[in-house]
Amino acid sequence: MSWRLRVVHSTGFAYKSPVTSSYNEARLTPRSDNRQNVIVNRVETVPATRSYRYTDYWGSAVTAFDLHAPHEELEVSGMSVVETEAGERPSEKVTWDEIRGGYVADRYDEMLSYTSYVCKNRQLSSAANRLAKGLDPEGAVEAVCRYVHEEMEYVPGTTGVHTTAVDAWNERKGVCQDYAHLTLLMLRSLGIPARYVSGYLHPKPNAVIDATVEGQSHAWIEAWTGGWWGYDPTNNTGVSEQHVSVGVGRDYSDVSPLKGIYTGGGATDLDVVVEITRLA
Repeated sequence: MSWRLRVVHSTGFAYKSPVTSSYNEARLTPRSDNRQNVIVNRVETVPATRSYRYTDYWGSAVTAFDLHAPHEELEVSGMSVVETEAGERPSEKVTWDEIRGGYVADRYDEMLSYTSYVCKNRQLSSAANRLAKGLDPEGAVEAVCRYVHEEMEYVPGTTGVHTTAVDAWNERKGVCQDYAHLTLLMLRSLGIPARYVSGYLHPKPNAVIDATVEGQSHAWIEAWTGGWWGYDPTNNTGVSEQHVSVGVGRDYSDVSPLKGIYTGGGATDLDVVVEITRLA
């Protein structure tokens, strides 16, 4: 069964004094892959800007734009209509020997490496090895996701965009970004290639057609066990029709929805609104 979803993501900035120039990248365009198909997408700004699109190293669509007229506010909006399906597991099952073989280590090196967000930690690595004992790689992915879901408490506001997996683990609190980073750390310590996925989540599994609700910017993981497949450790579920994926990368820094630099007064206000509607 497939869903058709409309997602509107709006971000507004207000500045202390006029900004004279800014250069920005927006990752607000959902992916077209074997699980979802983008029907309509547009990214707009107020004031209007020059923009162009490209696909980054990780395969995410990027809208780059710059603005060189003085402005005290900036609004960036992305609107998409996407058809989604539930994710499927790879038909090919691989063994631990294959996962830890030279081909996988070389082919997926970047999704096995530690980063500033997903940093090496002996305690979490030991926990991952304990959980994986007696399981195949696919079972280990599920066990790690379930462990993170059970051990962490979802508490918005306790962490920020710069919080590392270990910081969140020490507090045992966080949001979806932290759940994803923790899961990546543990999977990579087992030698399982794993990547960060950014996107959106419709909060209602039995969504009413044409009812617009407050959506959520969301994050989950994809693991490689013979093929890439997704799992949502925050909710301890597989990726379903409710999930709309936008970007993939090593961690949050590769897929942040909006990043840039500007000349002028510092930002005083940031407002983010996500609205999501099931159309069919």
